[in-house]
Amino acid sequence: MEEPESPQEEPSPAGAGPYTLFESGQVRPIARSPDGQRLFVVNTTDNHLELFDISDGGLTPTGSVAVGLEPVAVAALSNEEVWVVNHLSDSVSIVRLEGAAPRVVRTLLTGDEPRDIVFAGDSRGRAFISAAFRGQNHPRFKPADLKTPGLGRADVWVFDVADTGAAAGGEPITIINLFADSARGLAASADGSRVYAAAFMSGNQTTTLLNESAVADAKPLPTSNHEGVRQPDTGLIVGYDGEHWVDETGRDWSAKVHFNLPDRDLFEIDATASPPQLVRSHSGLGTILFNAVVNPVTGAVYVSNTDARNRVRFEGPGENASTVRGHIAENRISVLLGDAVIGNHLNPHVDFSLPEGAAIASADKAKSLAQPQDMVVSANGDTLYVAAFGSNRIAATATAALEAGQYDPAATVHIPVPGGGPSGLVLSADGDTLYTVSRYANSVSAIDLVNGETRITRTLFNPEPAALQRGRRLLYDADLTSANGTASCGSCHIFGDLDGLAWDLGNPDGNSIANRNEFVPLRSPTQGVFHPMKGPMTTQTLRGIADSGPMHWRGDRGGQDRALVNGERETLEAAAFKEFNPAFVELLGRESELPAAMLQDFTDFSLAMTPPPNAIRALDNSLSADQAEGRRVFFEDNTTGGALTCNHCHVLDVEARHFGTAGLMTNEGPGITEDFKVVHLRNLYTKVGMFGASVPRPGQQAQFMGDQVRGFGVLHDGGIDTISNFLGSSVFGFTSDAQREQVVDFMFAFDGNLAPIVGQQLTVGAEPSAAALARLDLLVTRAAVTSPREECDLIAKGVLDGNARGALRLADGRFRTDRTAEDSVSLEQLLTLAGQPGQELTFTCVPPGAGLRMAIDRNNDGILDGDN
Repeated sequence: MEEPESPQEEPSPAGAGPYTLFESGQVRPIARSPDGQRLFVVNTTDNHLELFDISDGGLTPTGSVAVGLEPVAVAALSNEEVWVVNHLSDSVSIVRLEGAAPRVVRTLLTGDEPRDIVFAGDSRGRAFISAAFRGQNHPRFKPADLKTPGLGRADVWVFDVADTGAAAGGEPITIINLFADSARGLAASADGSRVYAAAFMSGNQTTTLLNESAVADAKPLPTSNHEGVRQPDTGLIVGYDGEHWVDETGRDWSAKVHFNLPDRDLFEIDATASPPQLVRSHSGLGTILFNAVVNPVTGAVYVSNTDARNRVRFEGPGENASTVRGHIAENRISVLLGDAVIGNHLNPHVDFSLPEGAAIASADKAKSLAQPQDMVVSANGDTLYVAAFGSNRIAATATAALEAGQYDPAATVHIPVPGGGPSGLVLSADGDTLYTVSRYANSVSAIDLVNGETRITRTLFNPEPAALQRGRRLLYDADLTSANGTASCGSCHIFGDLDGLAWDLGNPDGNSIANRNEFVPLRSPTQGVFHPMKGPMTTQTLRGIADSGPMHWRGDRGGQDRALVNGERETLEAAAFKEFNPAFVELLGRESELPAAMLQDFTDFSLAMTPPPNAIRALDNSLSADQAEGRRVFFEDNTTGGALTCNHCHVLDVEARHFGTAGLMTNEGPGITEDFKVVHLRNLYTKVGMFGASVPRPGQQAQFMGDQVRGFGVLHDGGIDTISNFLGSSVFGFTSDAQREQVVDFMFAFDGNLAPIVGQQLTVGAEPSAAALARLDLLVTRAAVTSPREECDLIAKGVLDGNARGALRLADGRFRTDRTAEDSVSLEQLLTLAGQPGQELTFTCVPPGAGLRMAIDRNNDGILDGDN
């Protein structure tokens, strides 16, 4: 097992061991001890908490603690106790700092994908943690909730810090459900009486009306491209204006929308109530809400966000229609002051009307701020520091101007961040030093605010391959990828994932192109071309595109022309991804396409992104009776067009890495005039929350469904509200509604790249309970599975005899330790060691093949850490 070590000054390249890229978005990656003597930084790429001594104004590494997978937030409860939120492990690591070596003493289990943590309540005695309302560790969630309308899809978990509960994963005081799609940033008032929770992908009161004759004949112009070729019949995005659902011309489509979108953005929680409870919510703060912070003097709440412009149609030069080119979303700081919501557009200086290929003046671009994330307020309440993640700088601006809605770029001080991509901020106790985390360089820096200069930078250990480290910037860096410094691919693909919206990004100035893709047998093409005006399409995740064939919903990035890269022919997916290069000009507004070397780095990075394990499927990888019957129907019954099974199109073959698609095309049947690529089914559970489509299922009447958390559902345009209604189409032939619902149940629990056990944890100390031992047995059992694929490597981390140690489970069930290659111990021996005071061990299921690096050989150099 490894000795406590300081983070490396320079990153070492990863060796032969595998690295799984999840690209979790950091939320609160840095914190300071209350006495101002220590700094805590999450190392997301390496699943560690890094410790620094800042007592003398320096930045001295003092230790490193293994936590869960993908840590994204950290908060200091005291000078001796720190809590770390592990996004992929669905857990919180409680780290104690006293003694010879820091260690994890408890692991709390939460809902799916927890993101942030704050301490509040009386004497700050309660921990508040944001997470999704789903996941195998959730005590109330059940798969049937995915089919229940009107539910909030976000939670805030609340734990008593003095008594986290006797259960193996802790017992929350309460779980506060929020009527939002997901939750991210949290903020506490100065006195701890209030906690504010920001919805993450909160939406903006837009939805898609399904294609039908009434929509097709009444859509706003243009309906043909510059060649005069009429576009296919498509849906239409409409938005709520406060009274009616209207298109961009103001035409009222309210009769077609059968639900409400209340757009609740910021939730206010009484942290002192017993138990804590939701007080009220606030709307109109933004579309994607990244973080929140409270001014300790004025009580104003600042929310960093972007506001999507998906009500505007089309990309491209805009010669014959509107365009979002270079103006996809507005980067903002919204302020909640009392009951008033005050908006601040961070780029009012930008001329968004410049022609394609033109750039704003360099002096103006230097003022631009993109993707504002973490924030911190000075002790006197006068200054807000904002980490402009997509601009490689920190903006220091007057809070008085923000609270008046008078943000002025000319009056804002910009501080460059070494390495770029600032994702976290914290001030020193005296307020003279600002500490920041660079996501690109995986480093932490101390910035002297007296002179605005960086005093010192420390690089954290990074096991990622160099190509991934280079490629990350291409997803987010608006300075590099847009002419005005405000937009990047990450403006829509939030941390490489979805944004929960649909966009009509056709181009009336474009030409039709040939469709050369292969089709599913028995599914002949209806059209041989892709029209440049394709209609609304929901944002697709980049996670998992390496195994999904041609790209875009229509497969119009076909990857037909595959180049030689390093002497080998690149994959179809790599070639298809490179066909997005024109979008840097036509959509982001860059002056020119990316150079070949940058495009290769971006391709390598994007194709490495991996979806998280399915949050609905049971941790033991089993299926319920209904899910199992749904799987049988999916594979065996001819339910589609009378001649095909579900699996004929949506191929599931784990060994071939097909998780709902083999990359082929299909025609979509009645009512859809475009051909589409068969898409994967791994993330269907993330698209739940819209109930009430504009066109009801055959044989049903439209029914008003009340308040919903999402305006977009499934299929290419998000216009079908639920999987149940999609499978209720006339092209499907199930024997009964019950059979259809069983297939839906299976689709929500669909197989993915990783088994559901990956990331799951347990900390064991003295006298573990029966429940803890049962969970440990679950981890051990899943680690023993090798067919049809390995499910996970099981590792153990902790402190033994005052030294940080690690162990990896071997095929024979014993655990190899980091002392020598020949040294192994039994599970029983490990439990005996964990029973000694201060020697708790944390067991974690990690991706197959990663166990050696994560447990024993952190440097991936073949040298045992215990021998270093």
